[in-house]
Amino acid sequence: MAQIWGEKTGISTPGEAPSPDLSLRRRRCGLPRMNFSKAVILAVTTVVLIALLVGGSVHHHLKIKTEDNGQPAASNFPWGNFRRTNGFFNGLSTLVPAAQHVADNSKGGRKVPELPAPIINSQDEIMPSMEAEVYNPYPDYTSAEYLAKHEPVHTCYLDEDEKISTPEIYAYPGVPQGMSESLFGSHKALGLRDDVCFDRYGRLGPYGYGYSYNGTELEIHNFTEKAGSEKVLKQSGYLNYSRIDWGVAQKRCYEKNKARFAEVQPNGKQRVKRHAYILRAWSGYEYTEHQKLSIRAMINELSLKSGGEYDVHLLVHIKDEGIPIWADKDIYRRTLEANVPQEFWNISTLWSEQLMRTYYPEPYPGNFDNPANLPVHSVYRSAHFALQWFSQQRPEYDFYWNWEMDLRFTGHYYEFNNRIGEWGRAQPRKGLWERNSRFYIPSHHGDYANFTALVEAEIPVVDAPKDIFEVFRSGASPIWGPVRDFLRDNNTILDAPPENTPPHSYDEDKYTWGVGEDADLLTFDPIFDPTKSTWVFREDVSGWNTSLPVPPRRVSIITVSRLSRGLLNTMHQETAALKHVMFPEMWSPSVAFHYGYKAAYVPHPVYFDRDWPSHYANKIFNPDPTRIADNPFGQKIEHNFLGATFYYHSGFAGALWRRWLGQSENGEGGRVAEQQGTGRMCLRSTLLHPVKHENAPTEV
Repeated sequence: MAQIWGEKTGISTPGEAPSPDLSLRRRRCGLPRMNFSKAVILAVTTVVLIALLVGGSVHHHLKIKTEDNGQPAASNFPWGNFRRTNGFFNGLSTLVPAAQHVADNSKGGRKVPELPAPIINSQDEIMPSMEAEVYNPYPDYTSAEYLAKHEPVHTCYLDEDEKISTPEIYAYPGVPQGMSESLFGSHKALGLRDDVCFDRYGRLGPYGYGYSYNGTELEIHNFTEKAGSEKVLKQSGYLNYSRIDWGVAQKRCYEKNKARFAEVQPNGKQRVKRHAYILRAWSGYEYTEHQKLSIRAMINELSLKSGGEYDVHLLVHIKDEGIPIWADKDIYRRTLEANVPQEFWNISTLWSEQLMRTYYPEPYPGNFDNPANLPVHSVYRSAHFALQWFSQQRPEYDFYWNWEMDLRFTGHYYEFNNRIGEWGRAQPRKGLWERNSRFYIPSHHGDYANFTALVEAEIPVVDAPKDIFEVFRSGASPIWGPVRDFLRDNNTILDAPPENTPPHSYDEDKYTWGVGEDADLLTFDPIFDPTKSTWVFREDVSGWNTSLPVPPRRVSIITVSRLSRGLLNTMHQETAALKHVMFPEMWSPSVAFHYGYKAAYVPHPVYFDRDWPSHYANKIFNPDPTRIADNPFGQKIEHNFLGATFYYHSGFAGALWRRWLGQSENGEGGRVAEQQGTGRMCLRSTLLHPVKHENAPTEV
């Protein structure tokens, strides 16, 4: 059985760069701390990936074996023996209505029904079994219901003369027969549609994929299956996007619609909140054609078509410390133009570590641990400094999305972001921190309401120990409001916002407090207690009294998140006034934890390349919290995420994206395979991370 992904599983850092210390990289990926040569490391990576070749039964209690070099043997990974899920790769000729769909991983592996007979056109091409349709997830801005609540939305255009309309994307009203269900999270829990799927032409064609301008076809389109794409491309039109000034277009859109966002609204109407969608880039970053497509999609779908609810920004780290970007406008402009494509110049903001040293000056005393052995202002340890700084420079937004350049999304950005926000607003605070620490596995937990009840039943409420540190280390009591008493001995504490104080006791609450309140922090992996893990950066904490225990804290792997202006302002004050700082993935969850901000882990759909039995998945990803070595985010155990579509070192995420683009991956897929099989892939809306490259294939 051939493997389906083989991307190197290097570290995905909170900014851009890989870990400068190779031994540290191995530690974070769960491998022993040993000084091997590059050749041995590559060999070990190969051994791990061979696990994907193995078929057979499930082994729950394997003894750990090692190779001669001390590395874990491939047979150590039980998931490598699970049956491979192939339904992702069924093409457009296999589309069926969602009601007829049977997943290839249902209840541990159900036999998939016979695929629909292919439709062949006169050119002997396999055609889609359904017609693509315009996908519009926006509210009806012209409806009486909307206008009764909000100021009207004025249509935005790509050009100043208002002759170039914003493009529409297309989806198919069905899903490929046999497509897998997600292991973590679900579309239904978030209110996302799961009865449609997106192919590469309907999703990216409107932004420049698959058509030509000035008589030259884009290289990324040359070697892929195209049957039926002409209809979508003809409907979406043709445009040379490199001539668009996206920053000016966003500004025009906001100016036309700024009445919607004013603090004071007429006639009792509701103000629409604004978002900054921040892409973390750096000098030397390669803006490939695929990356440009994604950025155009974000700007069009989040900003222009929503009437200015979002502004998309590039926050660009200038690595050369010798360039004084803060001192001279001409130097700033030349540096910008040398590092960012012209169409994105006016959505870009430059920063450097030297600028952060000036803004958040030393010292930061009292460091408990520094596994990276790097200065506190390095982007690796304090990527959040730039985000905090940006929020202080641009305080007009209600929310700030911290987005990474190696994220990709197969669905519609506005639907995803909007539904996530609505889901967060609907969450009660009772039991929220406890739910945050667990993966939601629908095949095991049932619907999200049942998951909520199950988590509540697991919370051990006992008399709190006298030692406040022990309260939070033991997890003896549910988290309810600000957690700040432990800081009083330091005499360094800010006031928590009064709205974060519970209106009544935990027992008195009927799952009402927090409902209708926007979440201050939304993360895309669970928010867990690092003291109950072997996560390597769990004590990278500075600014507190080191004669006392390390302050209680929380962490969410991968810094991708949505943060409120209030939370970011508290993070800024903690850093600027109190000299407090933690490792980036720990900082925003910990500040939210200390000050009682509403934080929630978003149960977005995460797929796996193997058919994990639900009870076994729950055992691995939601283990007994008292067994620190079993924590899924610890060293030597993170291999379980290699076959996921979302984690910092997932190998399957990039492979699935490239296959969806029509590329050959490890000898599978590609143009000929699609033409001779069931056509090109069509995926439900899925967030993928990391996608480290999108190299177009040669002729296959």
